[in-house]
Amino acid sequence: MEPHISTHEAAFAPHETPTALVRVAAVDDHESVRLGLRAACIDAGYEFVEEAANVDALVAALAGREVDVVVLDLSLGDGSVVTENVKKIQATGAGVLVHSIADRVGSVREALAAGAAGVIPKSAATQTVMAAIKSVAGGEVLNNLEWASAIDADADFAKAQLGRRERDVLHLYASGLPLKMVAQQLGIAASTAREYLDRIRVKYVEVGRPAPTKVDLLRRAVEDGILPGLDPDAVDER
Repeated sequence: MEPHISTHEAAFAPHETPTALVRVAAVDDHESVRLGLRAACIDAGYEFVEEAANVDALVAALAGREVDVVVLDLSLGDGSVVTENVKKIQATGAGVLVHSIADRVGSVREALAAGAAGVIPKSAATQTVMAAIKSVAGGEVLNNLEWASAIDADADFAKAQLGRRERDVLHLYASGLPLKMVAQQLGIAASTAREYLDRIRVKYVEVGRPAPTKVDLLRRAVEDGILPGLDPDAVDER
């Protein structure tokens, strides 16, 4: 059975409220930013677990404690590499929400390519940042202007050259339909739909943007405008 793309498995237990289960940490080399995020998260009803000036310090401080989202600044003063920072955070099981200034599109693009779930500018309203944290905690991939700008400004970004039917398959599959339902919607055999999906994955590998999982395919569909303006409320949460 094909997994649903935008669920955080058992993210919200029936007997608990969603906000009570949003566990947040922050990495920023400015203490005032970290304290501001802490205060905003607590005010929103989230559990603020830990904060640090760099990723290694955060991972050490967490000491195995679980976190849903790490809000990550990209311009840290420790000389660390964006991709490595994102991967280290992901290794803890947390999603990564980039929190950076708008003109660092190269670093934002690198973070997104490494698997960050989205980007929110430091100029965004606190309510917007809290909503983004909740979305990432729920396993969703943000699709916003900052994401699009980072992609558009990256001259090395290469879109996969998908045919019309491949785009149709990716659109339906990345939207959350099981492959059998995709085939039914398009009036093709399930085996044919699988062949299209395999070809889609090969094409993304060829342009250096592999998509081995359904969540990865959702990212690629958003990045390439195949799922523009994806509404998180429309994603199947079952």
